[in-house]
Amino acid sequence: MAFLSKSASKPTDQAKSRPPVRWATFIMAATVGLSAAIVMAWFAGEARITKIFAQLQVLQSQPPMWLEVPMVAAQYLVAPTVVLLLLAYAITRVSPRPRPWSRCIVVGILLTLVMRYLVWRCLSTLNLASPLEGTLSLGLLAMELFGLTTSIIQLLLLLRVRDRRPQADQLEQAVTSGLYQPWVDVFIPTYDEPAFILRRTIIGCQAMTYPRKTIYLLDDTRRPEIKALAADMGCEYIARPTNDHAKAGNLNHAIQIARGELIASFDADFVPTRNFLCRTVGFFQQAKVGLVQTPQSFYNADPIARNLGLEGVLTPEEEVFYRQIQPMRDGVGSVVCSGTSFVARRSALENSGGFVTESLSEDYFTSVRLAAQGNDVIYLDEKLSAGLAAEDIAAHASQRLRWARGTLQAFFIDSNPLTIPGLTPMQRLGHLEGLLHWFSSIPRIVFLLMPLAYSFLNVIPIQATARELLYYFVPYYLVQLTVFAWLNERSRSALLSDIYSLVLVFPLAATVVQAMVNPFSRGFQVTPKGTSSQRFQFNWKLGWPLVLLFGLTAISLWRNLGLCLMAGWGSAGYELQARGLALGWIWSAYNLAMIAVALLILLDVPRPDSHVWFDLRRVVKLSPRTRRPEPGDRPLAPSSACGPEAISSASAMPKTWWGITTVMSEVGVEVSLTQQISLAHPLSVGMTVDLEVAEEAIALEGIITAIDYKNNDKDEFPHLRVQFGPLTPASYRALVTALFCRPGQWKRWNSPGELRSIWLLLRVLVWPRRFSSRSTRAVPVVKG
Repeated sequence: MAFLSKSASKPTDQAKSRPPVRWATFIMAATVGLSAAIVMAWFAGEARITKIFAQLQVLQSQPPMWLEVPMVAAQYLVAPTVVLLLLAYAITRVSPRPRPWSRCIVVGILLTLVMRYLVWRCLSTLNLASPLEGTLSLGLLAMELFGLTTSIIQLLLLLRVRDRRPQADQLEQAVTSGLYQPWVDVFIPTYDEPAFILRRTIIGCQAMTYPRKTIYLLDDTRRPEIKALAADMGCEYIARPTNDHAKAGNLNHAIQIARGELIASFDADFVPTRNFLCRTVGFFQQAKVGLVQTPQSFYNADPIARNLGLEGVLTPEEEVFYRQIQPMRDGVGSVVCSGTSFVARRSALENSGGFVTESLSEDYFTSVRLAAQGNDVIYLDEKLSAGLAAEDIAAHASQRLRWARGTLQAFFIDSNPLTIPGLTPMQRLGHLEGLLHWFSSIPRIVFLLMPLAYSFLNVIPIQATARELLYYFVPYYLVQLTVFAWLNERSRSALLSDIYSLVLVFPLAATVVQAMVNPFSRGFQVTPKGTSSQRFQFNWKLGWPLVLLFGLTAISLWRNLGLCLMAGWGSAGYELQARGLALGWIWSAYNLAMIAVALLILLDVPRPDSHVWFDLRRVVKLSPRTRRPEPGDRPLAPSSACGPEAISSASAMPKTWWGITTVMSEVGVEVSLTQQISLAHPLSVGMTVDLEVAEEAIALEGIITAIDYKNNDKDEFPHLRVQFGPLTPASYRALVTALFCRPGQWKRWNSPGELRSIWLLLRVLVWPRRFSSRSTRAVPVVKG
């Protein structure tokens, strides 16, 4: 397949022939340079520039009459906000999940309010009295305009959200009945992941209830133990002599060897459910479908939730992307391939040149190229696989920075979704929203630093009275707050989104600038998986900018409060209040609380157990393990059915106990017995037992490591902890299938609402995890 080698060599050949013109870097540098030149001329007192800004200041001080706040009592100014809030709340209650009609009403209200706010903000609130005040005021407005532009694009795209689950129900019938079953090659690319993680993924792929498939383990480190693992597990093993182009090169090399009509790919730590192929393959009955992407789920808590002690409460960070962003992109044909848990048509990949090797984000640009070739790249919003989330905040940061750099390389490669031929304007708009997302870290830093201008520079960048804020800003802000979680399918509250964006704001901003200046300076780095830690560890590399900013913001809050109190309510004080001084200390207080929570997130808590424990209820039978017959043992003589010997033998037979599992993993189980332990048939710590999971027909051997009684009352039914002994291959396969591969097991849960988010964050600040009993739990439990 010559197309693969040609595609792989193309960027190198271009680099050798001539350096490409980096228009994105040039435009960014020109914009920054022009803005800096204007500011410098203003500070230098250049006559024309100074005159222009003086005229603009006059216009700001005399806005149009239709922008003036009505001269009515404050309660009348609040009335429109109350009406809009009640309307928005009523819509979310009548339509608990967004429907086309309810989404149109809410989006229409938000668009009206945001445009109203923007007009007021641009024509009435700027402070251009001096070069310093004007520079900060205009800079803040520019950052707001950027963020609101992204929000407007999202709102427009939300009008075309698509849900393909009903379609999957219909198309699945042809697959399960055997009418449509093309051959599927299942790829598991690996670099240096541990063998125990790969074994789990192989078992999950083999367990998929789809007969026409071949499993390939693509080892890019050529490890003998992984080759032996593939032979032991009965799957194909592929290695290549070099590691050119990282994961994309690994996949392209495998395509040349495999021959299936369809290709499914899973990262080394992602385990599919048994019905994965049955739910996805049916879409390929439509000839235009080139790729079907499914969401990523995770069977461990992400480091943000874990470090805050809110596992199972906070949804994973990726949930917003897979619940809101991907469905709205599906509506305009700009779905993003996520690198795992997808199925692609081989012929579509061949015609588009294989997996893209120009960028770190080979998955993203492969989907762009497929769509540009006229293929449908679609999204099935159904959790059909699960993998390992980044296990500490450093790995989390490394992964996000790689995604940012890889995505922003779009501006410098042929597969740029904004310029590549073949995409529609709506498809480009969907991709534009994704590209702009990574630039949002820069406005976030400005919003963190701007309150410092109030106290340290005596600058008020927003000139607005309390009445104006009440009339223009509060309606938009409160309505947006009310419907934020509703629009994103309860995947994140606005407050929690702000926390998530703050944790990596400084390294992300630095990465954005680096990517725009030197986009290919760093190569691919694999996120470490399957690790453990025995101690608390603060990430100073990520945390020192936030620590510094926390101190400055605390001082700023104190100074801003002091200025407000000293100003009083006399004529001078009223003037300061009217110019917006009160906003400074409120803004500082909010930033201070957010930074404090972010610093707690950067404190990694211990992870002593690398195994995942599932909240799984199954009936089990336990019995003491009897001694296996040794060579030379004489068989027991037959006895009478009703004689004394039979009675003695019956009383010596081992007792059987029944119970229900509470949590279960690959290494052990906790069982709540449904009967008491009698003195005649005791259970004790250290006893070896046989376990049988009745519903799954799994036979296991283990050792009792603990016996607990509720309230220390031995008349209660006991709770056992059992550690598994060595498992046979068949038992381990059955156990992994039961734990990871059950269709429908990866459930969604709703993120806390705004009020509960406030309560949770206050609780975290007052009583951090390290003082909580939850931090002492040996194993986190996954809802499965």
